Amino acid sequence: MITQTILAGGLHDGYGGWHGGGGPWFLLFPLFWIAVIATLGIVFGRRRRAMWGGRQSAEATLRDRYAKGEIAEEEYQMRLRTLREK
Repeated sequence: MITQTILAGGLHDGYGGWHGGGGPWFLLFPLFWIAVIATLGIVFGRRRRAMWGGRQSAEATLRDRYAKGEIAEEEYQMRLRTLREK
């Protein structure tokens, strides 16, 4: 009798086991992926911002030195190309 019930699908609720007393487990999968994507965005956003901020700071310093007359135009252009290649 039990074998016939199992084979006939009597223990199956028709919803693949997600219906009924399963609770809100279906929310964990999207929340997990949202957390992963947010973490990656934060990590790579900070890294990109740090790289961009460093370059801008170096270029600003170079511009200031050129404007004050501390370096010649040729040296300014050479150093600016070097900074932008990195």
